[in-house]
Amino acid sequence: MHDSLPASGPSHLEPALEPVPGGWLRPTDAWLRPFLALPELALVEASCAAEIALHEALVASPARAVAPAELDALEDDDARANYAMFLAFRDALLAAGTLEASYLALMRSGQVTIPPVFVERLVQAIVQHLLAASDDAFEARAAELLYRPQRLTLTDGRMLCADLATIDLLNETGGFGDIGRLLVQSNAPMAALQMTVLTADNAAAYMTQQRPRADRHAFVLDLTHELASDIGHGLTFTMTRTHSGLKALARVLERWVAHLLGVQVRITPLQKIADEAWRWHVGLDVESMALLNDLYEDRAVEAERLQCLISLFKLEFANPAEMRADIAGKPVYLGLAMTAEGTLRLKPQNLLLNLPLSTSM
Repeated sequence: MHDSLPASGPSHLEPALEPVPGGWLRPTDAWLRPFLALPELALVEASCAAEIALHEALVASPARAVAPAELDALEDDDARANYAMFLAFRDALLAAGTLEASYLALMRSGQVTIPPVFVERLVQAIVQHLLAASDDAFEARAAELLYRPQRLTLTDGRMLCADLATIDLLNETGGFGDIGRLLVQSNAPMAALQMTVLTADNAAAYMTQQRPRADRHAFVLDLTHELASDIGHGLTFTMTRTHSGLKALARVLERWVAHLLGVQVRITPLQKIADEAWRWHVGLDVESMALLNDLYEDRAVEAERLQCLISLFKLEFANPAEMRADIAGKPVYLGLAMTAEGTLRLKPQNLLLNLPLSTSM
């Protein structure tokens, strides 16, 4: 299955998931059914009779048992493999009972063999549930980082974060769909299109556009946490932005940890780690994990890699007794970094797998 397939599924406003005692989410037929509309599972003109029958049966009852003979009857090898992956994912999810239990079991197994789009939909559903009662547009946009790859751009001293798939589509079509794609291919002149940076003035518009449909990602998140102004005489005034994208992301990650691990933490954006007793760190992505490892081991780090660092964070446990005894009371440092190509693929599972939790947790 295509790794780049957008992860967006039903809006969190749809009653497609059932909260169980404790607040975790039980999957329903209504939540599973949209998976069958993915390009790899949807019917095509060449679909054989057995595939049509299987697809229609699953649409009618997504949780129904599927006999091996039904899969074996599919004529197309790719279709058979795709249905097998979906059924394995579905069966593991139903056996776990909730999205959260399935996600944790999958990540703790160390063997993630299901397509990324399935994992991203799990994360999306969980995160949107956490924010369902919130009207904070900045947290809602920051939450997208947990399940959708982003493109980072440094513009006039500001770190701007845009949805990667949306940027690629605009670059390909100019925002005009199939007609725009043809114009781009023919090198026809087109008006430059710009995505909208989320601000306090358009936050309500973001919520209005986003909530009816979860597949709209046209707003850019400003990840600039602090603004520095030269006030003369060698003095610089630094001010933390009220609507900092990094602060919003920190609040989302706090809820993520509390919901899945039952641990209350406080996460604060940092500019640097000035801690001689630095004991523990977690990278929120592949690049930042490698970078923090090198810095912790006091290995030389090239300037180009340091420039890829988006932000650092300090994570503190509300209850130090929930930490490993040898780490209790000490901060955990987090890193967030983009690739050399300017993309960010945040891995929210890193926080769940790598925090120094007490063995009793």
